[in-house]
Amino acid sequence: MRYSNYRNRVYLCIANYNFMSKKILIVEDDYDIRCVLTDLLSDEGYEVVGLGYTASIVESVREARPDLVILDFLLPGVNGGEHCLELKAHPEFANVPVILMSGFPRFPESFGGFGSDGFVEKPFDINSILRLVEACLNGRHELI
Repeated sequence: MRYSNYRNRVYLCIANYNFMSKKILIVEDDYDIRCVLTDLLSDEGYEVVGLGYTASIVESVREARPDLVILDFLLPGVNGGEHCLELKAHPEFANVPVILMSGFPRFPESFGGFGSDGFVEKPFDINSILRLVEACLNGRHELI
């Protein structure tokens, strides 16, 4: 699409900049859950990067540059809680919100939150996870 004058082009660039989507990194080894979350969040307008595994959460976050990270707790190798602690201890990424997910409903009470900004019990309610994602991206922290 071409524009006839300069003013319209500048306006279009500014408008597109203001509506840029937030990026979410999902680390979930269960392919089906990763796909459901990716589809759900993409449909809500978020840019989503999904990984089944990461050896280094810091390197994955450095590469993806997400606004939010969603981590499964039971991952092969390093668990999601340890990834969360590592990320929160890193000065460059300490302020990136992290949501932990687990199929164990008493997880936060038993193990603590590992510094996470939110918790989701699996199986999760779609509306609850969307509210939590929005809350974490807006600086509000909750355990659901």
